[in-house]
Amino acid sequence: MKCPFCGSASTQVTDTRENDEGDIIRRRRRCPDCDKRFTTYERIELKLPQVVKKNGSRAEFDRDKLQASMKLALRKRPVNAESVEHALDRIEGRLLSLGEREVQSEKIGELVMRELKRMDKIAYIRFASVYRNFEDAEEFSEVIREVTTPARTKSRTRAGS
Repeated sequence: MKCPFCGSASTQVTDTRENDEGDIIRRRRRCPDCDKRFTTYERIELKLPQVVKKNGSRAEFDRDKLQASMKLALRKRPVNAESVEHALDRIEGRLLSLGEREVQSEKIGELVMRELKRMDKIAYIRFASVYRNFEDAEEFSEVIREVTTPARTKSRTRAGS
């Protein structure tokens, strides 16, 4: 494995771990040339469906692109990289379980929103505002109400008990 910092081909594995499901291996690596550390992941590669975009064009599913958009929504939020990896794994798992050769980009967007809503409400709202292309403050307010209403209902129930 080449070092992403200096390009050296002589990196060393310092730690290897499997995830709980046993389908991903995480390796911590160190470059003896520049002494930087980095992590690599090994996972089974399965054929994911092609993505059909809004304009009708098709593209290969790109986990890195999906990860980048999730990380943008999660920027400066208290969510660790491992949680993002697990969310991406769940999204890929759902796409594989569909058994389809193609999937609409809107379906992927909904899966991302579901994962972000579970991880961080602010990131969910950020992603939703771009994904749903809000045109006015009322649309923004609706998503905020969607996120906050269940919490208010729970607190009222506790107070009334």
